[in-house]
Amino acid sequence: MKVEEKVIRKKFDKLNSNNIPKPKLLIHCFNAFWVGGLICVIGQFIGDIFLKIGIPKDQIGTYVSIVMVFLGAVLTGIGIYDKLGDFAGAGSVVPITGFANSIVSPAMEFKKEGFVFGVAAKMFTIAGPVLVYGIGSSVIVGILYYFLRW
Repeated sequence: MKVEEKVIRKKFDKLNSNNIPKPKLLIHCFNAFWVGGLICVIGQFIGDIFLKIGIPKDQIGTYVSIVMVFLGAVLTGIGIYDKLGDFAGAGSVVPITGFANSIVSPAMEFKKEGFVFGVAAKMFTIAGPVLVYGIGSSVIVGILYYFLRW
């Protein structure tokens, strides 16, 4: 780049950075908080229903996880969860329904490439590294616990 171009680019970057709208951080945090809390309340409500119909307490967590992943996948499939994610940000990503969304979204995006090279190959593009590092770190912690337990 020539010196003139660098000066012009620097002026443009400065002008551009001054005109970028600032995010409304407090409102975004509030929306993330209440939407994430609402997702958790729905999970608790489902757990209470399972408890009332007689499912043992030690199995309720498994059933609730299955139902919440299913709901997250269905809502992603019909396009609602993406709108919720735009509104709530991290409030929709952190609960287990966000995990379902991270698996279903890439699978839907690449379905036109077929089931093997599209859906199956792209399904874990986002969730795959989370699973790999989550499982890997749990194995390391388990080994450390085994050798260092008191």
